[in-house]
Amino acid sequence: MSAPTFGMQFERSTDGTTTVLDPDFSKILVIETSEDASASEFPLDTPVAIDSGDSAALEALGTGLLYDAITGINDQLTSLNSSADVTVVRVAEGADTLETCSNIVNITDALDEIPPAVNRTPRIVLAGRTAWRADEDTANPVITSLESNLGNILAIAPVDVDDTTAALAIDAREEMSSERVMPIGIAGKIYKGTELVERPLSPMVAGLFARVDNENSGKPFNPIANRFLYGLSGLSRNVKFSLLNGATEGQQMLASNISIAVKGETGVDGSVSDGGYVFIGTDNAQTSGLFEQIHQVRGMDFLTVKMMQITQQYLGKAITKSMIEAWIKSIAFMLRDHKAAEDIIGYTKMSDMFKAAENSAEQISLGTLKLDIGIEPCPVFKRADHEIRRYSSALDGLVEDVIASLSTSS
Repeated sequence: MSAPTFGMQFERSTDGTTTVLDPDFSKILVIETSEDASASEFPLDTPVAIDSGDSAALEALGTGLLYDAITGINDQLTSLNSSADVTVVRVAEGADTLETCSNIVNITDALDEIPPAVNRTPRIVLAGRTAWRADEDTANPVITSLESNLGNILAIAPVDVDDTTAALAIDAREEMSSERVMPIGIAGKIYKGTELVERPLSPMVAGLFARVDNENSGKPFNPIANRFLYGLSGLSRNVKFSLLNGATEGQQMLASNISIAVKGETGVDGSVSDGGYVFIGTDNAQTSGLFEQIHQVRGMDFLTVKMMQITQQYLGKAITKSMIEAWIKSIAFMLRDHKAAEDIIGYTKMSDMFKAAENSAEQISLGTLKLDIGIEPCPVFKRADHEIRRYSSALDGLVEDVIASLSTSS
């Protein structure tokens, strides 16, 4: 457009700070089988985005494990927001479990192809058959695939492990090493019509993530431990658990980073609740303590995506003092807001993010800038230690109170 000879012009500055919307980290990907699903609505090996509360979509899923997984998610969504954004990939049931696992692995090996296919990025991945192992010395192929590929889309996965004994569950966990995988060592029981059947607990845990996110303005910074699971009619077995005794089976499983669910008991000291079914789990299958708590992984992923979105708006611009300052301030202001909301404990001061030693003239001349950003996520409250002793000062107070009272009476 030509500038007017006599008049005025307006342009908007793009040198200032920028803000971005919060990403949705409650989107779920479900990979399972359903032989009687609608082949037209859910073709094999094809991602399909649905609203998990859509009754027509639920009917088209058929009656198999895929349907059970979606209803397990929905059972946890007990507020007004009673459905989830779910991407479904229906895979074929194999001649045996290993072949079914192979069909699932074909999808999990290409997780990064899901987002562009449905225009959404799932952050919670629910893949079937993770509790199966060929033998006690062999890892589950679906879990090994998830460990390799979840990071490509910044997602996590609740995975079921052997639920028959604590020893087998721990043995299965020992074959994992991933901050993005959350082992679950017990299954649930649900009614299908008049039949009581056993089903994996991972769909309910996926729904629990979505529920807790929704309770916290859609942000994934909060743990999901000590929360009720709904839709259960029982558990695959009774895991002995006490809040007071670290030698119980449940506590030993938790010490091995295996999540559990237990039934509440009325009038029992050390019970996790007076009733209902309570999920207890905080950890992933990481082998170090850096990000062992899975809510911290999700929170850091959330902030990483926001930093990606902010930086995206500055890429391609000329490197100037004002541009660098605006970029750094945009990230620092975003982190400031999350600290104010108590999503994180703290972060590197803005003045310390841009270091001269890491931004040489040679690097800047090549168009490369580097920020050094420390972020401390909030840990989960896992144990309360109490030290109780005699308080003899109370006796001194008692004497003083008696004397004061007598003085008043006289």
